[in-house]
Amino acid sequence: MTQVLDIERCDLESEFNNTDHRTDLNGVDRLIVRRGQVFTISLYLRSGNYQPGLSSLDFVAETGPQPHEQYGTRAVFGLSANVDTSRWSAAIISPPGDTVAVSICCAPDAPIGRYTLTLGHSARIEFILLFNPWCPGDAVYMEDEQSLAEYVLSQDGIIFRGSYKHPIATPWNFGQFESGILDICLRILDMNPKCLKNPGKDCSGRRNPIYVSRVLSAMVNCNDDKGVLLGKWTDGYEGGVSPLFWRGSVEILRNWDTQACQPVRYGQCWVFAAVACSVFRALGIPCRVVTNYMSAHDTNSNLVIERFINENGELIQSREMIWNYHCWVESWMTRPDLKPDFNGWQASDPTPQEKSEGVYCCGPVPLRAIKDGELLFKYDAPFVFAEVNADVITSMKKKDGSTSKVTTTTVVGQKISTKSVGSDAREDITHLYKYPEGSDEEREAFKKANHQNKLLHQQQNEGLHLTIKVTADMRKGCDFDVFAVVTNNTQSAKKCRLVFGSCAVSYNGFLGQNCGFKDLLNVELSPGGERRVPLRLNYSKYGGQITEDNLIRLAALLFDYATKEATLAVRNIVLENPDIKVRILGEPKISRKLAAEITLHNPLPERLENCCFSIEGANLTGGRVISERLGSSVGPGEDAKVKIYFTPNHSGLRKLVVDFNSSKLCHVKGYRNVIIGK
Repeated sequence: MTQVLDIERCDLESEFNNTDHRTDLNGVDRLIVRRGQVFTISLYLRSGNYQPGLSSLDFVAETGPQPHEQYGTRAVFGLSANVDTSRWSAAIISPPGDTVAVSICCAPDAPIGRYTLTLGHSARIEFILLFNPWCPGDAVYMEDEQSLAEYVLSQDGIIFRGSYKHPIATPWNFGQFESGILDICLRILDMNPKCLKNPGKDCSGRRNPIYVSRVLSAMVNCNDDKGVLLGKWTDGYEGGVSPLFWRGSVEILRNWDTQACQPVRYGQCWVFAAVACSVFRALGIPCRVVTNYMSAHDTNSNLVIERFINENGELIQSREMIWNYHCWVESWMTRPDLKPDFNGWQASDPTPQEKSEGVYCCGPVPLRAIKDGELLFKYDAPFVFAEVNADVITSMKKKDGSTSKVTTTTVVGQKISTKSVGSDAREDITHLYKYPEGSDEEREAFKKANHQNKLLHQQQNEGLHLTIKVTADMRKGCDFDVFAVVTNNTQSAKKCRLVFGSCAVSYNGFLGQNCGFKDLLNVELSPGGERRVPLRLNYSKYGGQITEDNLIRLAALLFDYATKEATLAVRNIVLENPDIKVRILGEPKISRKLAAEITLHNPLPERLENCCFSIEGANLTGGRVISERLGSSVGPGEDAKVKIYFTPNHSGLRKLVVDFNSSKLCHVKGYRNVIIGK
């Protein structure tokens, strides 16, 4: 006759188990484990001993408010001879006695979330279950250990902004293991409308990373729900802070949690993507932030961006735009709902742009589907395909109301970028989204996508060639020249009009005020000749016009008097902020107080008032932002300098993210990698 074990208490061995499951950075005060991997707990018996073959113990694992075996949110299992990692199972691994070591494994496709585990009649434990990219049976399994260290365990990273001609690395503190962040990520799942409507079904869906990533894509923005961030791209940031204020995800997630799930104000694309990346990594799904330069926003799904300019080459604003760059995330998972070969990286976009199935979310869609032009594959393939492949047609609206076509060479989807594994270098991943331009494979993908405009290969004007050239040193605060270069490739002399203008522009294409303008009515070019026309940009003019994005749009419009044809060249330039220099004083070790000596040189021809440096770093600053204000203003050519103290609480390579703000120079970012010893 079998005897049910009478358990007095349980030791969850959280420190050992969490370390073994790579969740120890969340803390070791509670049990946090991953799917499809064994964990071991100790049972102390009230009476009797464990006897192999004679003792029995039943287990009931439950998650969510309506656990049910049919939904996979309830599992009932007993003791086995050995643990089976393909399903819920348990086995005793200790010799007979009054203390029992029992190994337990959760199914590799079990829903993630908070669990209660009932052991027999007298014991009950709680734990959190996460996705397991180290487990071959899990849908998020990733083989390469270095990639896992980057895309799951790394708490900091680089997001690329700037322009495709000049990508700028912006540091970001993902902080997915900081205190309380995992609980906030689980709360995000609980607050999603599908869970509020049908919690049993929603919790069941959490076994599937496709479902979870779609929920997160919707919940990181607040457009349809109690989501995390409110986006704002125009008209100032009253009632909140500029998206450039943020240095990391931790403060944003904590603000959302403490403010009763009210949206945090404000985010833009890189902030939405970075916060989503933090949540994906916290839950155990490999994830990275990617940047697509010259990103199209196609509102009518015809794969064409139709732009209009006036006779000065100035863009007439419309809903269809080309963003200087746009950020989204890629997450790693299998796609059993699609044909084979579509596993791996999937694009999701949490920035609210267009609705999908009635909700502001986008993805996940396999990168392979985008590359091959498979626009019927779930989810939202046409929108992402257009972001990297849309054709651009430019027309001029004349004063008399007529329009004429303008030759231009704008190419959408350039230098698609992400941080490299194990280094801060930029990795170009354009080849994962697009075949080489002009290749047979590219043509085949366009055929599948019915991308007629690209297939027609519009004729370019070979006669006159127009480009914009810039100098290497375009720093904020300097005066500098940019050049329109006109080349006559014909056998006859040409007489042209050249309009060369500049204006402030935001990263998502909204135009500001004029920064410099030139109209030459009589540009003469000999056969084969070249003319280089400078335009001077003075800080006294552009300094008060540019946005925090530091971007200026240059547009040169050339009219050929003989043929009546117009050619347009457009280039966005990004003005560099000064570098922030960081020196670490003291030997970097756990629990040892260190000082960061931070210096910034004022490049502007005016004083900087209200100067403030802030630092933040996972396992460096205790999960908070530490700020230090300067007591006086900083004159032109002078250095702003402070010391900020911090105490690391974990060893390893960490990124100290630094931010500088003042009256005239805002949201200047820098960072220093610090190796913390034990």
